[in-house]
Formats: sequence, structure tokens, C-alpha cells
Amino acid sequence: MVTSIPGIGMHRLGFAVVRGRSMQPTLYDGDRLLVRHGAVPKPGQVSVVRLPDGVLAVKRVTRREPEGWWVERDNPAEGVDSWSVGAIPERDVVAVVVCRVWPPLRAMSRRTHSGRGR
Repeated sequence: MVTSIPGIGMHRLGFAVVRGRSMQPTLYDGDRLLVRHGAVPKPGQVSVVRLPDGVLAVKRVTRREPEGWWVERDNPAEGVDSWSVGAIPERDVVAVVVCRVWPPLRAMSRRTHSGRGR
């Protein structure tokens, strides 16, 4: 779920709520995230993406592909990522996560993936 805050420069800030377990142990169901719409992600960053079925999801951007961005989940036992749906077109990377705003005590890890088997 994503909501916007109007006007900070050319990139709007908004909030997203994590649903599901695909990003554990980094993010948990119910975590609230501050996101920047329209920002270009860097490999390793967590982003909000639109999956091919239209669902908005929080995933880790791992690399740029000719077809778009390769995204992965942090929990290999849960969820959907590019290993099952392919690269996500650039237009479907909706926002980049700036930080978790709730709960405030758990630090978001900056784990990067060096490629994982299917």
C-alpha cells in the first residue's frame, strides 16, 4: 500500500506498508516505510515495484538488466521476485525506500545479493 505526500522537489515522498514475509529478516509485515516516488534505484536498495500481475510489492533491486531491473526478495522461502517473473520494467519501479519509519528500533540491513540460484 502506498500513499503520497505532495511536493518535495521533483520526487514526491510517500508512505508504504509492508505486507507479507518476503522481505524478512530486513522488513516485516506491518512495517511503515518512507519512499521517494520517481527516484532511480541503485543496486542493493529496497524499492516499491509493480509486479506483472499489477500488485505493488517491496523488493530489493539487485541489478540493471536490458529489460529493466532485477528484483529479489530477502526471504527465499516466501513471495515472488525476478527469479519467477523476470526483470521488472523501469516504469514499474514505483519508488525507492528512504527509511523505515515504524517500528523505529530495528535497523534495515543493507544486504546485497550476488545472485542466487533459481
